[in-house]
Amino acid sequence: MLVKTYGSAVHGINSTTITIEVDVSKGINFFMVGLPDSAVKESHHRIETALKHTGYKIPGKRIVVNMAPADIRKEGSAYDLPIAVGILAASEQITADAVHEYIIMGELSLDGSLQPVKGALPIAIQARQEGFKGFILPLDNAREAAVVNNLDVFGVENIKQVIDFFNGDIQLEKVKVNTREEFFSRLDDYDFDFSEVKGQENIKRAFEVAAAGGHNLIMIGPPGAGKTMLAKRLPGILPPPSLSEALETTKIHSVAGKLDRNASLLPVRPFRSPHHTISDVALVGGGSFPQPGEISLAHNGVLFLDELPEFKRTVLEVLRQPLEDRVVTVSRARFSIEYPASFMLVASMNPCPCGYYNHPEKDCVCAPGIVQKYLNKISGPLLDRIDIHIEVTPVPFRELAELKSSEKSSDIRVRVMKARETQEQRYKDMKGIYCNAQMSSKVLREVCLIDNAGSTLLKTAMEKLDLSARAYDRILKVSRTIADLDGSEDILPEHLAEAIHYRSLDRETWAA
Repeated sequence: MLVKTYGSAVHGINSTTITIEVDVSKGINFFMVGLPDSAVKESHHRIETALKHTGYKIPGKRIVVNMAPADIRKEGSAYDLPIAVGILAASEQITADAVHEYIIMGELSLDGSLQPVKGALPIAIQARQEGFKGFILPLDNAREAAVVNNLDVFGVENIKQVIDFFNGDIQLEKVKVNTREEFFSRLDDYDFDFSEVKGQENIKRAFEVAAAGGHNLIMIGPPGAGKTMLAKRLPGILPPPSLSEALETTKIHSVAGKLDRNASLLPVRPFRSPHHTISDVALVGGGSFPQPGEISLAHNGVLFLDELPEFKRTVLEVLRQPLEDRVVTVSRARFSIEYPASFMLVASMNPCPCGYYNHPEKDCVCAPGIVQKYLNKISGPLLDRIDIHIEVTPVPFRELAELKSSEKSSDIRVRVMKARETQEQRYKDMKGIYCNAQMSSKVLREVCLIDNAGSTLLKTAMEKLDLSARAYDRILKVSRTIADLDGSEDILPEHLAEAIHYRSLDRETWAA
């Protein structure tokens, strides 16, 4: 008897429906075709043992399992459940009438229980698009898939429940998630707040400007000045994600298997902080079985690179293209995958190997030329792509001892959101531009107009600091953001002056 069940293969952050054809006929042996990988081929042994512990068995006949389309490689152990259901239905151990109406995914344990799978959200989205009645998957992934409306999602704990469901012995309970209610109730669910940071008002201002315009930022300062503490609080002042942004971010984390069990939509912007020993593939994504990298996991959020010069040069250089294009393309001989990578880059570094160059109290012990050599670990093209360079100095004791609390993140976020609303109105007719940092050169010339006084100021700064053309664009973008925060339609000289101040690493006196 021939029976068809349906699973799904995740490709990038989207999925493709896989038809699993199972034929049981006279003879012996078990054949699996359709480009399965080793984990899929091993499913035979897991299925056999799981069915035995559930009171069923694989028939002693000739079984052929075909996974179509055959030109897509089938990876992982999530096909255990649809293959097992197909074998039971084809051998008439269960009723096969409704099997074709559901997408079925799940990894079997030897006792018949189900382990969670990756990519449940994109699979559910594809299942709804193709008109399937429901989606049967492990209980741990059910809330994630239930984010998708107009699709019946059933979370099950073991294969026995699935068998009884198709036999009509039990009714599975639909998993329901009030997506909007849960999403909007957790928008302020941040662990860190700027009110906990003593002093550093100029750095907080730089972070506010960065958040308002979506600008990349680098901090230079000695150990213990508060660079990491400040960076961790940046997501709390960014505008809350929209439902579509949260859905896209959740899809990426779902594909990478980074979602917590029983999680649904991610209500807050991601904050990723990889260690400096990370490889370039782990950062941008890829591998023999491509997976999203850290920059894609930081999509719609913040990527924080602590101790930037300690990262390998090759790792830092692969950031250059994603910072411009906001997408990563992983190319292989037979296919290519695109992962979104629209993130804010925040980096921190010591000014020198010992960490105390330009320190107000401690002396730098580095030899002559070492400071410049340390800074040269970061290439000019990468620094040019970072809009804001800011020096972080240690907080004096009197400010640390103050009992007065600082401004809360929620108050800063109100100003940031107001500036973002101005930008949304400005760019509403321009595709792919949502904030000042995303302006193209053409749009920049139209939007960032400056008067004669501002032009003279900028010309002098360009000549003195020997800035590149890209740095010129960055200054204009940042000054536009500062003007938006002030509610000014025009870019004034004081806005330009503040933006020029945020190019610390371009000064001639730095590392001299």
